[in-house]
Amino acid sequence: MGVTTYFFDTYALLEVVLGSNSYQSFTQVGIITTKMNLFELHYALFLKFGRAFADKIYDRFLPYAADFSDETIKKASIFRASLKSRKLSYVDCLGYIIALASNIKFLTGDRQFRDLPCVEYVK
Repeated sequence: MGVTTYFFDTYALLEVVLGSNSYQSFTQVGIITTKMNLFELHYALFLKFGRAFADKIYDRFLPYAADFSDETIKKASIFRASLKSRKLSYVDCLGYIIALASNIKFLTGDRQFRDLPCVEYVK
């Protein structure tokens, strides 16, 4: 049986890096994310721990960053507009659409996603 793969949003990546007990079961799974998520992660880690640590973690997750097409961007934009009242981030909408297209769950602690299909909500 293969390894289960999830799309890790920035929240999920940060929780894994920080060693959150809630995310311990996700340290041995397949990861897909984007460079946009890594940008957010790097920023958060840079502010908290400095550049050397932020760079190290960015580089560690870089091999898991999926590329995405212009069509994916357009679908994410339409998805975000369809749920405008939830005030979802652009980056999360992009990740969610990539997860759907990849037929994997979107791993997040963002409560705005918890009731959507194909979401693994962990707080």
